[in-house]
Amino acid sequence: MKQHRDHLCDVLVIGSGAAGLSLALRLAQTHKVIVLSKGPWNEGATLYAQGGIAAVFDEDDSIESHVQDTLIAGAGLCDEETAKFIAENAKPCVQWLIDSGVPFDKEEDNNSDSPKFHLTREGGHSHRRILHAADATGQAVQTSLQENVHLHPNITVLERHNALDLITRKKVGQKGKDRVLGAYVWNRKKEAVETVRSRFVVLATGGASKVYQYTSNPDVSSGDGIAMAWRAGCRVANLEFNQFHPTCLFHPEARNFLLTEALRGEGAYLKRPDGSRFMPEFDSRAELAPRDVVARAIDYEMKRLGADCMYLDISHKDSAFIIKHFPTIYEKLLTFGFDLTKEPIPIVPAAHYTCGGVVVDHNGLTDLSGLYAIGEVSYTGLHGANRMASNSLLECVVYAWSAACHIEADTEHDISQMKLPSWDDSQVSCSDEEVVIQHNWHELRLLMWDYVGIVRSTKRLERALRRIELLKQEVNEYYSNFRVSNNLLELRNLLQVSELMVRCAMARKESRGLHYTIDYPDKAENSKPTVLTPENH
Repeated sequence: MKQHRDHLCDVLVIGSGAAGLSLALRLAQTHKVIVLSKGPWNEGATLYAQGGIAAVFDEDDSIESHVQDTLIAGAGLCDEETAKFIAENAKPCVQWLIDSGVPFDKEEDNNSDSPKFHLTREGGHSHRRILHAADATGQAVQTSLQENVHLHPNITVLERHNALDLITRKKVGQKGKDRVLGAYVWNRKKEAVETVRSRFVVLATGGASKVYQYTSNPDVSSGDGIAMAWRAGCRVANLEFNQFHPTCLFHPEARNFLLTEALRGEGAYLKRPDGSRFMPEFDSRAELAPRDVVARAIDYEMKRLGADCMYLDISHKDSAFIIKHFPTIYEKLLTFGFDLTKEPIPIVPAAHYTCGGVVVDHNGLTDLSGLYAIGEVSYTGLHGANRMASNSLLECVVYAWSAACHIEADTEHDISQMKLPSWDDSQVSCSDEEVVIQHNWHELRLLMWDYVGIVRSTKRLERALRRIELLKQEVNEYYSNFRVSNNLLELRNLLQVSELMVRCAMARKESRGLHYTIDYPDKAENSKPTVLTPENH
């Protein structure tokens, strides 16, 4: 049996995107922090975020307007107090990013000592309030945060380390109120399971869009934090609301290249293959309608016409303007043979954002003492039935701040002398059946796309649940007998989250926001969040 390594820290942050790194930096002066990253530490959804981050910086805008826009986009299911909490704290948290070196674009014609930021507008917003760094905002945020992390000796980043499961008092047989004590971690370099003891654990693992065949997300978005929190006894909510970004590039070699909503904010049209526009026929807001409306319209037109894709066209705008504001997209499209300034670009919807997640309070605290969840992994109540564009990075940085404040105020729970049991892999063997994982992986993602996609039905959901339960049995048996691997860990988590998504969808007997079912096409009068509790399942 391999020697098990034991790490000790104050705060274990699982995930290295905007939420995780922001929290680590806010605590680094007073706490020893370990940040886990499944792959290279920049390889997360933050890196690929194009559009920007919403905050009220314009004198003509207001916090009340930001809140109202969020509530409208959320189709009546947002928590209004949460929307206010985030909108009110947006400017200071975004200012913290600015002070940390994030190079948001500024207005060209402003020569004052404090130049104004260039603000753009996206779907659902009634004002220009999106700060951005050209069309690669996420990359600018991720890079700046990483540069700051390098300066802190109190932060250790462990790349190619998968969190395997949370360690709790209940799991190791300790008495008293249940509390998180750390996590078991799969060191992919050494192919060994290690133990991390920690006073606090923060899940910042992102969403679960990898459950779908077509997604704009990177490969790491496999719902790990949601699955781990559920297994540890935490509630989850609203997992039926999976946002499909309307405009992902349709090309066999472009698996997940997104065409930002800011293109439509700056005047791009959605068109049928014959060149005619269709969004005005579906919604008075046309291309600037919320994402659920736009994605369903594209899906409807593709099915009606039997078309493989629709088209996004901004070629009627000045070419210099297009290249200046969307340089990353322009260059990337050229590699696929498309010129954004001259022709319509083929697009399809793709799974993009998980609006539900682990239930938390305004401090990011879950049902389990010492365990926090921030960013896309969490359910705060902000997004309701549909996330408004550019509220996601905002939620990351606001909850990184509030969780850090809550952790700093908690001076108890010394675990330095506590011994935790090592991971026991003495009874398992190396697998010669990795093909089983691959087959189950592809089957899951395809059935989720076909049965739990943009348009659903009760029959489709029932079929999906039956097959997921069978796949879970197979994978759990496999997990019990063979050594862990990256693919096995991700598939185990994807199956758990897929089941939770389907159960949430089956519980909602209406169509609202991102959840549309042909069996219940209308909105219910008294709609509430869908909350699942582990002991009831």
